[in-house]
Amino acid sequence: MAAKAQVKPRTAPKRKPHAAVIYNPVKVDLRKLRRIVDKAEDANGWARTRWLATSESDAGQGVTTQAVERGAAVVLAAGGDGTVRAVAHALRGTGVPITLLPSGTGNLLARNLDINLTDNEAGVEAAFSGTERAIDLGIAVIRRPDDTREEHVFLVMAGLGLDAKMIAKTNPTLKKTVGWLAYVDAGVRALPELTPVRLRYRLDDQPERPLTAHTLIVGNCGSLPGGILLLPDAKPDDGILDIAALKPRGRFGWVRVWNKIAWENGVLRKSAAGRKIIDLTADVRDVAYFRGARLRVELERPEEFQLDGDEFGKVVAIECSTDPGALVVRVPA
Repeated sequence: MAAKAQVKPRTAPKRKPHAAVIYNPVKVDLRKLRRIVDKAEDANGWARTRWLATSESDAGQGVTTQAVERGAAVVLAAGGDGTVRAVAHALRGTGVPITLLPSGTGNLLARNLDINLTDNEAGVEAAFSGTERAIDLGIAVIRRPDDTREEHVFLVMAGLGLDAKMIAKTNPTLKKTVGWLAYVDAGVRALPELTPVRLRYRLDDQPERPLTAHTLIVGNCGSLPGGILLLPDAKPDDGILDIAALKPRGRFGWVRVWNKIAWENGVLRKSAAGRKIIDLTADVRDVAYFRGARLRVELERPEEFQLDGDEFGKVVAIECSTDPGALVVRVPA
């Protein structure tokens, strides 16, 4: 009796991956971006990309969650720092990578990861064929004056004092016209009403200490627009927060602060000879640096607070930490 021929089970065809673009319709040239994405997805054999716009009621967190639930293999964030932060919040711990398509004023994370701010074609191609790196997310738990609590992520820096007041006073129209230079204008207008921030802080398990400073910056990354290296030792993937307290003393205090940040950090640290000069000079007491995994701050009075260049209103306490490796970023190969 002839043996029956074996019938191989039919396998379902492998589904092509698809990307999702979360875009700010105010800041993005949608027609141009669609052409670039369509070309890249075809060249790499991907399925059609999903397009989801942010809105006044959803800065990006909600639509990103939808994209992940629908199986997006990568999410492209096209917008400013607020859009990137909202997308990152939704992608936290999912393993779904983010690709940055800078379209804002500061573009802080892109600057710190050395991503080209103007080459959208390279950015889009990175989404489909780039390499991946895991970075930390900064976590800020804030307490409002009415004792309510909120948890937010940040990618680059959180701050109290002058920088938060400066951001709160930034003119949106001027920001659209001259970009990050609008923060300088806001800083000049904030100086006359600036008073020191008085607080008590605890770093990791160390004893609580008092501090009076004009600005307190908590950073996951260290660079600002204009080539300013505020936190020279900060790395986005070391699980550590870098903290700077700016406390200028006397008539030339701000001059010494600027010299420390712009000259020492921005110029001298880039060469071996410059680092030797730093080692031989007296440390500037107007700028104090700390490092740790967790920072708790209790304020004497409510103060303005900012995250990645966006104002977040007044707070009376903050607790900052990192979620190590919680965000996967896909960058050009």
